[in-house]
Order: sequence, then structure tokens, then C-alpha cells
Amino acid sequence: MKSHALTRIALGLLTISGLGISTFSLAANVPQGTELAARQELVRNNGSEPASLDPHKVESDVEFNIISDLFDGLVAVNLDGSIEPRLAQAWENKDNTVWVFHLRPNATWSDGTAITAKDFVWSWQRLVDPKTASPYASYPGNMHIQNAREIALGEKPLDTLGVKAVDDNTLEIRLTQPNAAFLAMLAHPSMVPVDKILISRFAEKWTKPEHIVTSGPYKLSEWVVNEKIIAQRNTRYWNNKATVINTVTYLPISSETADVNRYKAGEIDITNTIPVNQFAQLKASMGSQVSVLPLLSTYYYELNTTRAPFNDARVRRALNMALDKDIIAEKVMGQGQRPAWLISQPEIGGVTLKAPDYTSWPREKRIEEARKLLNDAGYNDAHPLSFNLLYNTMETHQRLAIAVSSMWKKNLGVEAKLQNQEWKTMLDTMHTGNFDAVRYAWIADYDDAATFLNNFRTGDSENTSKYSNPAYDEVLHNAAKAKDVAERGRYYQQAEDMLAQDVPAIPLYHYVRTHLVKPWVGGFEPDRLGRFYTKDLYIKKHEG
Repeated sequence: MKSHALTRIALGLLTISGLGISTFSLAANVPQGTELAARQELVRNNGSEPASLDPHKVESDVEFNIISDLFDGLVAVNLDGSIEPRLAQAWENKDNTVWVFHLRPNATWSDGTAITAKDFVWSWQRLVDPKTASPYASYPGNMHIQNAREIALGEKPLDTLGVKAVDDNTLEIRLTQPNAAFLAMLAHPSMVPVDKILISRFAEKWTKPEHIVTSGPYKLSEWVVNEKIIAQRNTRYWNNKATVINTVTYLPISSETADVNRYKAGEIDITNTIPVNQFAQLKASMGSQVSVLPLLSTYYYELNTTRAPFNDARVRRALNMALDKDIIAEKVMGQGQRPAWLISQPEIGGVTLKAPDYTSWPREKRIEEARKLLNDAGYNDAHPLSFNLLYNTMETHQRLAIAVSSMWKKNLGVEAKLQNQEWKTMLDTMHTGNFDAVRYAWIADYDDAATFLNNFRTGDSENTSKYSNPAYDEVLHNAAKAKDVAERGRYYQQAEDMLAQDVPAIPLYHYVRTHLVKPWVGGFEPDRLGRFYTKDLYIKKHEG
């Protein structure tokens, strides 16, 4: 999942077929004796105007934050990594390749009509349909759902997808091989059902408040573009009795300074992030209202490998080697971020991955090698390298771009010309390939390195760098078939080693998640993927 700003799973192949219900906490857990506010209303800044609220048309936290409140999937992942039943109340599997899910008999859309297994079949066919052009079209194929990859590439018809409605309440999913991350991947917002009749009737306008039906704890009530989105409690939600917040408002404020100012003025309960240049002061003055949490996410600059100068791996590697990432993480950011030389994470999904050898070289040696690589590629003082560096509008992205471009200028004589666009425009620019280098970040969709590494597979729908390396594709194919975590980790290390040499993207730092949170907001516990859900929150009684 792309990060606009800034699930844990038990990985290990299952060997026992059986009932798939776990111990879980389905909604707000209000401690005994807590006095609740009379008005259960929450305002959160979401950082930008969403590109869409169609689960199949989007790719970032901006959209998925809202979609996760509006729609339920078959399952969810708890903070402790256990799998939580949602629209499915139970499931079993055979040989970890044939999975059968039993839907809740009381699961309905917000208009009261029943949610059936056929809704999932149609929705997932729509997701992989090349006509939909979903950024997540490759995701079911990466889950190893039968024929999903071929359908997304236009090689097989939709009705060959390995998903079948046995009856209204029973869904069968067939995989081409066991996938240890299958249940956790199933929890992704792109895998929620959408309503066929509604979409057939209203086409692109189906997500308007007057049309949309939802399956989750909230339903859309108002959408004022570039001002606010409001969702109200869905009283037909199967677990509505466990929800506390009645109204949630999402604001599209991209200015981090405006976000903090409106928080201080009492207009926002949870900020989208905390500005880097205000972090120390806010930490000192607001103490417990500052939330800093680990996040499985990497900030990087993606490079367009299909056109000069970035069709030359020497150029890409030189730019990577010439950066002082300790300064970027510790000085430019300074909130707990870690310098990044890996696209995925040093520790993820039970494996530990090593950075490339050149990261341990003295800084001067790295810069000397970078200059040599650029010279070999034809760039020097007489013919300096120049390119455009694009980022989406936000103060921290600008701050980073200035710092990085200064390092390249000082160390290599390279000129990176800074450009910025609004979030939705930048996404369109990326997918049309009309860029040199672009600010990018990826938040893990599940706790496994593949969620990062799959983005660089040949033909993957999220591979906007257009990187293609058959050896890399083969390594990821082998990782997916690995018999245990240790073997999978060895393949992931090979994949990271290839990325360190080919550098389709330049990693800068591994994230932390920062928010300001009002003391009266209860239940705020984001997971390692940065997700938190309004259904888990509540407002404590307070003055004002």
C-alpha cells in the first residue's frame, strides 16, 4: 500500500486442516469504569483528498483508511497477529490450497440486502479484470489464487478465476500452491466485496453518498470534495452493537502545519502526522499526546527504468551510494526513523535481511565509487547529470527533496530539479510513466517481505518503475514455494541483493508512524502496518 505521508501474521505453513476461528476482539474495548462522552464523534485528518472510494481503483492509505471503515472483508488481522473472523464466521482448508469460507448469516449491505458468496466472486473478478485497471490487479495473483495472474495479464477469461460460490453462504478459493500469508493477505481492503447491481447501475458514480452501500461499521453520509468526508454508524452492520463512535469526519489537509494548528484549536482529534520541524517542541509541550510507533514502511525515490538517464543501472546505483542516509534519518527526520538500504525491512515476517556490502564502506569510498559509476555511464563535470525529482505536496517531502538534492549536488555534481504535484495528480503521473524520479513509499500490506518485493516483479500492477529482471522474478517465485521461513528468507535476501545492484528505487529511511492524539480518544492502537479503525475507538468524557 502506498503511503501518502508518511498484520502481523504467523508465518509458517499450516499443516492441519480445520476450523479457522481464532481468539479475537471485534470492536471497541472500553475498560470497565470508563465514563463515555455523550457525543461519540471523531474528527481525524486523512492528509489528502482521496482519489476514489472504490476499493478497486485506489492504492494508498489515504483511500484505504476510509474504505476500511466502510467495508468489511472475510477476515481481519489483530494486533497480536491472530486472524479475526469478519464477514466469514468460520473456515476450513484442505492441504492449504483449497479454502472454504462460511459467511455470517446476518451479514448484509447497509441497505439491508444480504451479502452472498457471489458478491465475492464478482468483486474479485472485477479486481483482476484488465478493464478495471486496478493498481491492485496483481494482488490476487501474488496470493496464488488460481489463474488470477493470467487473468490480470489478459491471458485467461474472468470465469476461470479460482473462486466459486458453493451456495449463498459458502465461498471456495483454490490456490495453485500453499501460501503461509494467505489469510493475512485476505484481510487487505482491495479484497472486500462490492455490490454488482449498484456498480452496474451507477458506474463510476456508485461511491457517491446517495448511491453507495457498504458492508462495514460505517456508511458514507457526506462528501464535500477538498473539504470533508463524513461517515455515520451503519446500524445494519453485523457487529453494530460493539461499535461506540457514531460519526467520523475525515479531513483532507495536506499541510502539516495546518493539521497541527487545527488540532491545537480543538478541531481535530487525531492528526495525520507530526511535522518534522515541530516534533521536538510538540514532544516537550504535549507529552503523552504525541504518538510514535513502529511502522513496516519504507520511504524511497522510484526511478523510471525505461528512459534515460535511469535506463542505466550504473546511474541508479551511483545516486543511491552517494547519499548519507544516517543524516537523512537522524537529522532531516529525527523522529526515530532508521536509515534504509533495503526496499523491504531489516526484520520482517520472521526473517532478518542484510543491507548490501557497500553500505559498510567509508562514506568517502562510496562517493568515489559513485563518481566512477557516473563517469562510466557518460556523466561528468563536462556532461553533468540532470533530471526531475517529483514529490506530492507536503512540507516534509519538500524538506527531504531539498536535502537529498543538495547531497547529490555536493557529492556528484548532479542537478535534481524539484517538482511537486497534488496526490491524485502524482499517482496519475506515476502510472502513465511520465516521470524521471518520484517520491514514493510503501506500507506493508502484510507482514512479509514479498509485500515490498512484489512491486518490482515484471508486469506487476504496482511496478511503476517498469523494472524487469527475469532472475529477480524467478527468486520471488521460488520464495513463494519455500517450505519454511528460513528458506524463504534466503530467497528474499537474494532479491534484495539484486535490487541493491540494479536500484530501480533508492530507499531513504524506514518509517515510524507519528500522530497527535487527544487524551479523550480511547482505543487508539495502530498496528505495525499503521492501521487503526474507527470501530475500535471511543470518546471519553471530557471538558470542552
